[in-house]
Amino acid sequence: MECTLCKAKSCRSLANCGNETFDRAEVLASYHDRENQSIVQAAADLVDGGRAGTLSRVQEIAEFAKGRSWDRLGLAYCYGMETDAGIVSRFFRSRGLRVEAVSCTTGAFAQDEVDARSSLRKVSCNPLGQAAQLRHAKVDLVVEMGLCLGHDLLLRSSLGGIPSTTLVVKDRTTSHAPLEAIRRLP
Repeated sequence: MECTLCKAKSCRSLANCGNETFDRAEVLASYHDRENQSIVQAAADLVDGGRAGTLSRVQEIAEFAKGRSWDRLGLAYCYGMETDAGIVSRFFRSRGLRVEAVSCTTGAFAQDEVDARSSLRKVSCNPLGQAAQLRHAKVDLVVEMGLCLGHDLLLRSSLGGIPSTTLVVKDRTTSHAPLEAIRRLP
């Protein structure tokens, strides 16, 4: 399946194209699972009824969390974004949310301790430590800010089922706005 090459776009008018390999009835039934339905409804509250495009991502996260009655947010951030993470943390707190903000350097591991191929004695990012700290804090939602590619994957796979979302994706070449690089691709 390669939807970007499709000319018909029939799926946008409630007609499936027939190229799907998933079981439509099974997927539809999954949407009616209680937890999934709760997420679907919280997301709809942010975009339906003319609200799409009226909130920034950070505002959406705060409203989404409150709509789900999630009051403990975990903020897993890159140490290079600590100033911005502080601003985000204060914003969430101003919205009545509790925040556990954990830097990627938590635990003060050296690179040669976590990377078997490294001989560097410089501080290492520690996404597994971030995940462990956030699990221990029993946060309801993890918000990622600027974790390196790979580190974000380790964090998410180690959260033990805690939902996560990305606020800022790291792209050092575009001041963390990857769409700028995408729109310059040939």
